[in-house]
Amino acid sequence: MNEVSTPSTSCTSDVDACIHAEELPDVLSRICARTRVEVEHRSTLLPLKDITAKAQECKDAPRGFSRALKEKAADRSIGLIAEIKKASPSAGILREDYDPAKIAASYEQAGAACLSVLTESSCFHGQNEDLQIARAACSLPVLRKDFILDPWQVYESRILGADCILLIMSVLQDEEALALVDHAKGLDMDVLVEVHDEEELNRALALDTFLIGINNRNLKTLKTDIETTRQLAPLVPPDRIIVSESGIKTHDDVMKLAEIGATGFLVGESLLRQPDPGKAARALLGFS
Repeated sequence: MNEVSTPSTSCTSDVDACIHAEELPDVLSRICARTRVEVEHRSTLLPLKDITAKAQECKDAPRGFSRALKEKAADRSIGLIAEIKKASPSAGILREDYDPAKIAASYEQAGAACLSVLTESSCFHGQNEDLQIARAACSLPVLRKDFILDPWQVYESRILGADCILLIMSVLQDEEALALVDHAKGLDMDVLVEVHDEEELNRALALDTFLIGINNRNLKTLKTDIETTRQLAPLVPPDRIIVSESGIKTHDDVMKLAEIGATGFLVGESLLRQPDPGKAARALLGFS
């Protein structure tokens, strides 16, 4: 595995605070503030020019995250992005028996198109190694699910083996998002741009990206409503791939969202709460 500096373990000291209901409205701003501090610290240990050079030396080509979803769309089949995470701010610990390799292999066997792996440490209990372990256990393209705010993190993502990164429009200025997309494209990585309302969608559509993620979860309140996809999907041009994220629990949910234009479906919590996430993924895809 490629090695790159990881977040200091001292940064996870307030994990429990992240999952207490009274703190939820401030989770997003707290995670972003923490992330900026962590990146500033890590970039002093490995400056941008050095991590850039290291990323450009990576010989393992990205697996083609967008391509995998395009193929599913062309076949009119479900493009499941199956998520791997130990915890979340809204749900707390999802799995005590957390084994990224085992979960990744089970998702691939179930028929998932891609993986999403949480690497954020303070509120999701994620580690960079989780992504590396999951990717090594399967042949699926992998999204690094984190709060990408700085070019340094894009190069870090490439070194870790990520095939795609997530950009959340609600925490980025337009010029920041544009720069991050450019850095990712320079490394042949795909970008999933996440939006929650029409204003964010319009900003995302101005970027040179193919994947538009519609998050059904309000990141300020952490409440979910899959009607968000229903409202925004008609506004997305047909040359983009719509990925519906969060709040998807059943095959019926998937089919209803597919009817309004979604071809990708990012699902984690409803799968990880089950004893066998792979079996749950098969059921979500409509297999017995």
